[in-house]
Amino acid sequence: MVVTMQKSRTRTDTEPNVRVSARRLLVEHGRHAVTLRAIARDLGITAPALYRYYGSREDLLNRLCDDICGDLADELTEAIAAVPAEAILERALTACRAFRRWALAHPTEFELVFATPDVGHASRGDVGVGTARPEHDRFARVFLRLVLPLFTDGRLVLPPVDVPAALLDELGDYRRAIIEAMAEEGVRVEENVLPVEALYLMIDGWTRLHGHVALEAFGQLSFAFSDAEPLFEAMLTRMVREFGLTG
Repeated sequence: MVVTMQKSRTRTDTEPNVRVSARRLLVEHGRHAVTLRAIARDLGITAPALYRYYGSREDLLNRLCDDICGDLADELTEAIAAVPAEAILERALTACRAFRRWALAHPTEFELVFATPDVGHASRGDVGVGTARPEHDRFARVFLRLVLPLFTDGRLVLPPVDVPAALLDELGDYRRAIIEAMAEEGVRVEENVLPVEALYLMIDGWTRLHGHVALEAFGQLSFAFSDAEPLFEAMLTRMVREFGLTG
């Protein structure tokens, strides 16, 4: 019994330290520096010993993605809390701005979660509702709780939207996933108040947000702008106008 308890305590003590070491390597040196050998050297243990906690480097990186998504969700939630609950549109815009600030302050963590094809979201379908990773769902639901009222409570005057026919079936599937996810949050959403056209606009908005933030976080806008924040703000203003959103 004593031996079993000691082993359990050792695992409890070591596993968080593995992730702390992995994240430090990620932040200081980038994703490619996060290896089991480097972590073992940092912790003063053997590399094979790490297989007690993670089956592979990819398993560790996936868990690191979970930690990062959880931290990001907390940061967005804190930023949103400073805005009055009735200011729905401003809360959504605040989340967008907080997402950009976080990405610029944490470029290697942003890259791991949002721009790495072999680990993180891509291996599980996406960072969105319906994934197999609760922390990724939690990050997505922060945005959904903010954005859905804009589309379901009469704040959106839906503009003409030409949804490609090839996307209709998958949009219908994703709408059901969103409705189920929101039901788990205690929020009832009817299909008739969330048309596929509105969902199409939501995804279009995410691609614009993600695209701008990724380009800026990776320094790909510096060829033209020393500070891309005005470009970002102009994009938000344009989306609000194009989508017919009101506060």
